[in-house]
Amino acid sequence: MFGNWIKTAVLMTAIVALFGLVGMAMGGKTGMLLGLAFAAATNVWAYWNSDKLVLRMYNAREVDETTAPQFYRMIAELARNAELPMPRVYIIDEAQPNAFATGRNPEHAAVAATTGILNMLSEREIRGVMAHELTHVKHRDTLISTISASIAGAISVLAQFGMLFGGGRSDDRGGVHPAVALLVMIVAPIAAMLIQMAISRSREFEADRGGAEISRDPQALAMALQKIHNYAHQLPMDTAEQHPETAQMMIINPLSGAGIGNLFSTHPSTEERVARLMALARA
Repeated sequence: MFGNWIKTAVLMTAIVALFGLVGMAMGGKTGMLLGLAFAAATNVWAYWNSDKLVLRMYNAREVDETTAPQFYRMIAELARNAELPMPRVYIIDEAQPNAFATGRNPEHAAVAATTGILNMLSEREIRGVMAHELTHVKHRDTLISTISASIAGAISVLAQFGMLFGGGRSDDRGGVHPAVALLVMIVAPIAAMLIQMAISRSREFEADRGGAEISRDPQALAMALQKIHNYAHQLPMDTAEQHPETAQMMIINPLSGAGIGNLFSTHPSTEERVARLMALARA
């Protein structure tokens, strides 16, 4: 249980330390604070408004006990199991099986599932998927991803400032060698992106574990992940392809070009996720 939380804490510490290193190398304390302020302002706005933007982007339609009684009641039961307020419930008319959660906190949360996942999975498997999404809500993963995105964005901003204005000067030290400054400008944004993706992967593992607890059926979530993985990359999702930044929200990477190295993936391998869930089922 605590392994993924510890990993997340270590990764968050690493990205903060990287930000400090880049800030001091590129612009000293002043440049570091300006970069952080710019990135934080952008991401705070996104944190408060991203749920509305994403749901609108995917043409999600809100449902209730009248329009989707079985699905709505399932979410209500799982929310009670998780000791969460009832989230808003949405359905997206997409053939690709997938689902996500959004919202800045449990009191302003929403969960969404595609028609593909509702048609393809059994009720037991859908319960496992939606329990996974409610775990993201319970663990406030939107906040964690916003913080990591803010710091990663600040690192990118500082690197760009360094390229535009020459970089390589510190307020507290005599200066940074131009070759070192250039290396920092190139490597730091990539390193920040890798850490941010590693944080996303650790949160997916934790959501799998929490989803297994809330649904009380880890095997069902494992079977659902296998089915979604097998079909998701055969059925393109145009909105996700046009807005790849939303891919990390989904339970399975929706992008057709998902077969890239693990370091550059926002999701752990499906095989490892299934193996961990089956170990939980055996336990």
